[in-house]
Amino acid sequence: MKIRPIRDRFLVKRLAAQDKTSGGLFIPDTAKEKPLEALVISVGSGKILDTGETQAF
Repeated sequence: MKIRPIRDRFLVKRLAAQDKTSGGLFIPDTAKEKPLEALVISVGSGKILDTGETQAF
């Protein structure tokens, strides 16, 4: 199944959260936050303007 974003939307995939801090301490599952970084998978065709034309990203 192929998923394509529509118009001015884009599809992203979250990157895995780190299991250790920079100091070497392990982070338990209950203390982990949602990752803020993602990988862009696909981009839509662009925004539709008032004139009916499509403005690409």
